Amino acid sequence: MQTLISNISKRIRQVYQRAEGFIEDEREFPLSQVFLNATFQRFVTDNVKMLQDLHADLHDDWLRLYATLNYNGLDITLTVDLKLVQMELNKTTQLIVFEQISDTKVLDAKYPNIFYKWGVKFALFFYQKVLNDDPLGMILEKLNVIKVKDDLLHLDLNRWLGKSRSIIETLSKVHVNHATLREAELVVIGNVNIAALFSKMAEERIEDWDEEPESDSEVTPIQQKIK
Repeated sequence: MQTLISNISKRIRQVYQRAEGFIEDEREFPLSQVFLNATFQRFVTDNVKMLQDLHADLHDDWLRLYATLNYNGLDITLTVDLKLVQMELNKTTQLIVFEQISDTKVLDAKYPNIFYKWGVKFALFFYQKVLNDDPLGMILEKLNVIKVKDDLLHLDLNRWLGKSRSIIETLSKVHVNHATLREAELVVIGNVNIAALFSKMAEERIEDWDEEPESDSEVTPIQQKIK
């Protein structure tokens, strides 16, 4: 995430060498699906014991989310379609909000016994057909991944990002106000506090600030993929 923010800042700095204060006009910065999934892995999957995998396929204005869970010998992969409602990144808020636009489906499952299989099928039927609801929000809330508010899924990254002083310092210079989804990419929209960036540069050298970006063929778990 720090690499993401630093690279957004670097791109804007190249355009606005003489700017002061916050850039008033918003700019679009596309991030690849590869990078987004690496970020999910680093800041969500690696922090939730029962969550074995979390990744998404990005499309125009929607995404398909895949989640693989392990619980008492039950290995199950769920899939659901979501719409991105809100994305806000700054020093006080690191929030992504989704709207669920399809029922949760079981893509694959390995059950420890027949009773688990019956239990999963009954739970899905009961939620979706009897309660006219969906269990995804309840499941992810139980895992402490998201919170459900007004039928929307709130993924608050502050629980993990807020522990890192360096990330919070970087976020004080970057304002991502919202984002949109396109085929295989997330486009973040925001501005940067150029004055704060210049002040930081005057105090110390920012690692790799003036180096060329790494090749897109060299993907690390938290590598930026700005086009």
